[in-house]
Amino acid sequence: MKKSIITSAFIMAIGASFSAQAADQGLEKCIAAIQKQKSGELIKLEKLNAEGKAVYEFELEDVNGFEWEFMCDVNSGKIIEVESEVSSTNSLAFKSKMKVTEEDAKATALKAYPGVIEEVEYEIEANGDASYEFDIVNSKGIETKVEVDAATGKIIEVATEEWEIGEEADEKR
Repeated sequence: MKKSIITSAFIMAIGASFSAQAADQGLEKCIAAIQKQKSGELIKLEKLNAEGKAVYEFELEDVNGFEWEFMCDVNSGKIIEVESEVSSTNSLAFKSKMKVTEEDAKATALKAYPGVIEEVEYEIEANGDASYEFDIVNSKGIETKVEVDAATGKIIEVATEEWEIGEEADEKR
């Protein structure tokens, strides 16, 4: 029941973007794929343009209170990336991989994508690598997610947000 309520809310909210039938199929496939990997509550959904590819980014809070991000291809419904989030750079999983400070990573992201940082997330990739994810809003109001590798300081992923539904209670600003 909860799954259908969440899906219905997502579909209603994005109905203007594309047909409800297509949205329903893509969202249903993505949600089913996520539920096979991890149980918990879906707390946020974003539709992104990740270097020309339409993806959904779901944020899920598991039963232990940990947050996970699932990137899912809008058309195929397949999970293409999974990351866990940690609360700070002091997390052992993050700190053990970190060689670049948050300030240096922030400078790199802002140099490539000028604007105001609205949110920072500290992520652990599926392979154990640590990264900073900065949500940067430019002067035109467009939000870009810029992911910087915490070991190398290089930008490893960029995506432009098309829309967002939901919000994390502890978003880091």
